Amino acid sequence: MTGKLSVAFVAYDGMTLLDLVGPYEILTLWPDISASVVAEHPGPVVPDSRAMPILAQASFAETLAPDIIVVPGGPTAEEASRQRALHRWLAQVAPRATCVFSVCTGAFHLAEAGLLRGRRATTHWAMLDQLERFGAQARVARWVDDGAILTAAGVSAGLDAALYLTSRMQGDALAKAIQLMIEYDPAPPFNAGSTISAGEDVVGTVGPLLAPAMARRRT
Repeated sequence: MTGKLSVAFVAYDGMTLLDLVGPYEILTLWPDISASVVAEHPGPVVPDSRAMPILAQASFAETLAPDIIVVPGGPTAEEASRQRALHRWLAQVAPRATCVFSVCTGAFHLAEAGLLRGRRATTHWAMLDQLERFGAQARVARWVDDGAILTAAGVSAGLDAALYLTSRMQGDALAKAIQLMIEYDPAPPFNAGSTISAGEDVVGTVGPLLAPAMARRRT
């Protein structure tokens, strides 16, 4: 790739901070990059109830031609439908973007904007089947590349997809250098990062674990 690329990192109240910060850490290490955090209005944005606030530098109205758009997830698919300004903006700017990249339930923002119809996509495993309602071809994968649309599974998969996008647009050498720079060498203490490896007993504990967080987000 040549020339300066503009990357818009979308922020909104209730989002999952790591969905945004992980790709931000990787993509902003590219050369000749212009990165900004964008929201409906500039100023503080409060992620989910456990996270620190961040500052949006520009509004959607001011960001009309980003080359790459990164959309984090947040609460449930139903709550994602409330971000109407975001969906209008995505529908407007996505056709001109080189890549629209969602993490976790950020895929539902793409879906609400009409960007996933007929496309292969993924999201958090617990909500994967809901993507089909929007005409998407849901896939069980860490990330799915469908040309101008790149979707990643839950939270940590955003790191994998960001490194993949680095390779796709900047080359393997830079992707590998960034992976080493951030010392991304996963060795989790448990083999429980997927529904297959975790087993049914662990999968059954996830719903009750998430319920209090979901309740806080609705208040």
